[in-house]
Amino acid sequence: MVTDRTELRDEVGAWLAEHWDPEQSLQQWRSLLADSGWGCPTWPPGCWGRGLSPGDAAIVAEELKRVGAPGAATGVGMSLAAPTILEHGSPAVRARYLRRILTGEDKWCQLFSEPGSGSDLAGLTTRADRDGDEWIVNGQKVWNSGALQADYGILLARTDWDAPKHRGITYFVFPMRQQGVEVRPLRQMNFHASFNEVFLSDARVADADRVGEEGAGWAAALTTLAHERGVATSSRPRFPRDAAGRTVREAAEEAAAYYQTYRWYPQRAGRADLVVPRATETGRNADPLIRQQVAEVETRTRTARWNAERSRAARAAGKPPGPEGSLAKLAASEVSRSSARTHAAITGAHAMLSGPNSPEHGMIAEVLVSTPAVSIAGGTDEIQHNIIGERVLGLPREPATDTDRPFREVRRNL
Repeated sequence: MVTDRTELRDEVGAWLAEHWDPEQSLQQWRSLLADSGWGCPTWPPGCWGRGLSPGDAAIVAEELKRVGAPGAATGVGMSLAAPTILEHGSPAVRARYLRRILTGEDKWCQLFSEPGSGSDLAGLTTRADRDGDEWIVNGQKVWNSGALQADYGILLARTDWDAPKHRGITYFVFPMRQQGVEVRPLRQMNFHASFNEVFLSDARVADADRVGEEGAGWAAALTTLAHERGVATSSRPRFPRDAAGRTVREAAEEAAAYYQTYRWYPQRAGRADLVVPRATETGRNADPLIRQQVAEVETRTRTARWNAERSRAARAAGKPPGPEGSLAKLAASEVSRSSARTHAAITGAHAMLSGPNSPEHGMIAEVLVSTPAVSIAGGTDEIQHNIIGERVLGLPREPATDTDRPFREVRRNL
């Protein structure tokens, strides 16, 4: 294996020596990556990949990093749409979308959650009615990050109201830039507006852009959700500050524009990194009760980090996303809440102040109003507890009375 991986490293290195030019455009570079298969080496041959294991793909990533070359694009397209299309999409859908996801030519968003179904995603009521080779879509989606900039959305819609709720859903690649699609930003209590609500009124999507079989969208949705929970353990791409060249500059600008939407996420995560410095500079580190809370934050943070490393090791070993994603998601919620409680205890009533003269220039106040989002986004804590109980502990499924009846007969919010 060592010899094989040495040969792999040499092969990638030789290819980079021939093709890497830091002054080419980012689009030119990613086109080379796509056509060579080195951009997403775990993808299958014939789908702009090489069929490598995650462990071998890590070697490719190391070689790209060694020369300072950016990899594939980031965002919902790469993290959620591509894995689902690879597993459930037809050859035509793969051919139509995967390459442009890799190169970053198309921007994507997720059209799953609805205001009337809460955590019961399978209770969605956005409908798609067949009209020849197309579907007419009507409904409302919510919590859609990046919807204003997106070219496509991954859409769940109900196509059969006489089937039980999990079996009447179809998964589509949905074109966002059309009449009948209205995107409205949502103002949050921390004054950011990174989410949107999307109204669909007689919008259209081609049947050729269906992912999986008609009425079998729930299986594809589960693939997306498994990868979404894994996003909690992923890291933002970083570029050397002294890196020169057009390619890296354009990649850094692209990443900065994408992550601008998520600039408040460190506060959402609780800013555990500020807990010890805050306790020290305020003198509260001498308080035994504060010290105990600080120790709890540190314990939870380290445990979450180790679980994240275990999850990454599982990916590198070729294992698909599993319930460990729920463990990581739940751990992130615990770290966030524990950090917020500790910040409040350290700072006292002044933690509610914002503005330039407030604690950490308003950072602590932003933490307090941002942390509730962690327990909701990407599947609530209650959902994660159910997944862990059923898939890890082997507990019985939560009782349900609406899974075998036609969906049109199921009581639901209107």
